[in-house]
Amino acid sequence: MNLSILIPLLNEEESLKELYSWIIKVMQSNNYSYEIIFVDDGSTDDSWNIIESFSNENPNVKGIRFMKNFGKSQALHAGFAKAKGDVIITMDADLQDSPDEIPGLYDMITKEKFDLVSGWKKKRYDSVVAKNLPSKLFNWAARKTSGVELNDFNCGLKAYKNTVVKNVEVSGEMHRYIPVLAKNAGFNKIGEKVVIHQARKYGETKFGMERFINGFLDLITIWFLSRFGKRPMHLFGAMGSLMFIIGFLLAGYIGISKLYHMYNGMKYSLITSNPWFFIALTTMILGTQLFLAGFLGEIILRTKNNESRYKVAREVNF
Repeated sequence: MNLSILIPLLNEEESLKELYSWIIKVMQSNNYSYEIIFVDDGSTDDSWNIIESFSNENPNVKGIRFMKNFGKSQALHAGFAKAKGDVIITMDADLQDSPDEIPGLYDMITKEKFDLVSGWKKKRYDSVVAKNLPSKLFNWAARKTSGVELNDFNCGLKAYKNTVVKNVEVSGEMHRYIPVLAKNAGFNKIGEKVVIHQARKYGETKFGMERFINGFLDLITIWFLSRFGKRPMHLFGAMGSLMFIIGFLLAGYIGISKLYHMYNGMKYSLITSNPWFFIALTTMILGTQLFLAGFLGEIILRTKNNESRYKVAREVNF
């Protein structure tokens, strides 16, 4: 199978029919073998009934319905697990991503041998203050932190080799950082393609300003996980050991200093009246706690259960 088109959605009943017709037109004009996977992330409108009608008339249309809204990352995770195409294309359901970009993305994966290609909405129709400026700041920070040179991490229109989506773990709100996750998994040929950004035709955006705050927090998380996710003891254990040694040496110096003064008949004071004693004691306690945090992290890493982070209510055509 050439293509899997993966579309996570939430309450997009107005745009689904137009999007579906547009994708089918592109598939037929390029003679692709394909599947379209709609993942309904807990819609409360008529979205699921529309998806079922598509699947009844076209066996290439498949659907997954969550029991409630679990988030875009979980929707992508569920779709990635089911996708069978050699190339997987992800796109949003709000018609802001153009299906006409699919052939170009497909060729970059199959002919130019990219592992992953991310869309870049160079010209946008969003609010400058509410979205464009925060997005530029966010993308700059993501580039500097991750080392992945992309201009638009947030673009939902992306293309992947099948092996990429089967080897990355998308959880929480990490869908923005799939290119970073792919790089950490060993997929280094990551490209970018300028794509058309269309103004929203129906409804309103499901994401507010809080997504940028969450995005920066997730960026810190993924930076930490990429470096110490498999070996938390390397960070916490090293910091804890260093702090304990500093505190221990400081306490030892205070004790030796008092003994020296006592031996030579010099004036001395109680150790507990020296503020440096409490600094040393606090440093040793913090060092011990950090060391234990790393130790517990190692234990959790080895015993954790990979529980499903979402619940599926229904599936069609799988």
